Amino acid sequence: MASEVKVPVLGESITEATIGEWLKKPGEAVESDEPIASLETDKVTIEVPAPSAGVMGDYISQLGDTVEVGAVIAMIEEGSGASSSKSESSAAKPAAAKSEAAQASAPTGEMPTMSPTVRRLVLEHGIDPTKVSGTGKDGRLTKEDILAAVESQGSNPPADSDNKQAAESSADAPVAAERGEERQRMTRLRQTIAKRLKSAQEEAALLTTFNDVDMSAVMETRAKYKELFEKKHGVRLGFMGFFAKAAALAAKSVPSVNAQIDDDEIVYYNYLDISVAVSAPNGLVVPVVRNADSMSFAEIESTIGDFGKRAKKGELTMDEMKGGTFTISNGGVFGSLMSTPIINPPQSAVLGLHRIEQRPVVLDDGSIAARPMMYIALSYDHRLIDGREAVTFLKIIKEAIEDPTRLLIDL
Repeated sequence: MASEVKVPVLGESITEATIGEWLKKPGEAVESDEPIASLETDKVTIEVPAPSAGVMGDYISQLGDTVEVGAVIAMIEEGSGASSSKSESSAAKPAAAKSEAAQASAPTGEMPTMSPTVRRLVLEHGIDPTKVSGTGKDGRLTKEDILAAVESQGSNPPADSDNKQAAESSADAPVAAERGEERQRMTRLRQTIAKRLKSAQEEAALLTTFNDVDMSAVMETRAKYKELFEKKHGVRLGFMGFFAKAAALAAKSVPSVNAQIDDDEIVYYNYLDISVAVSAPNGLVVPVVRNADSMSFAEIESTIGDFGKRAKKGELTMDEMKGGTFTISNGGVFGSLMSTPIINPPQSAVLGLHRIEQRPVVLDDGSIAARPMMYIALSYDHRLIDGREAVTFLKIIKEAIEDPTRLLIDL
């Protein structure tokens, strides 16, 4: 008897999603609970499991279709399917099967299945996808696989002289210009990001104030205690813990930064839920570190680290991204020197962190020394937060980072 594949419950207040990718083709063998489709909501990507084992039937809904919770999008038919033997083999030897699936396209020249994000990266960097081993499910290429291939290609140029001569020869030869374009449907997540950011610019009176921070004390603290910290807590001591604690300290003195406008009222929160911007395959997502003001360094670092890992796998839940009273966005991990981040409505402020670089600094005694400096930025809604308050908030963070003892004595 055929089984219906229905859109699962997506989370509170989420009633529909978009079909982003089919993970199984009609006629292929399917195991019970095996992911067969990927759905995109406003915030996360959710995999749809097979309700039973059998053969993938025809699609009832197509890529890009908007489907409601409970809607039937495909059928699982009875039978073993064309690839049942392959499935049995892979079940017996999962590691070997995954490796074979990842490398099979290389000798055959067959183009592997790629998501829109992966396909875009392949085109941007000129990577041959048939020569890259995929680490995703069933050997599919992931964003991280392509980025690793780009880095490897850049750091390992061909050393063979024949290859070098061929490259030089091809560089001198006239090349016919190949002009073209490719159109890709915006993911539901990207559409939502675009709407929310544009809405923030239109509704809020956005302004950004800047400061710079000497990271010497924090870096020395990390270097001194990182091994003991990791041994005791099982997580690395990073920078986000320091900035989260500094933001909690600053919010006590400047509560308007941790507040929101609700019609003609201002809502002040006596807790700090920090939305942390992390990268996911389909865009930026902001899971929430709840009650960050009462968490330890280890709890903050562990929570953020877990968010980052699961965001790359698309495993974050809707509940984990609901709410948030303040945001920290770390563009420094991508090499950003300075930026003006946009607030995450209905929040009223966002702290932007940037890369650390050695810069000359005039010390108190008038001497000049090279110090590890970071620019920090606070974008805020001027309807609620005055310039004096924004500058004060950022100044408190600067002082706490440059003298971490303040975080211990609440000063």
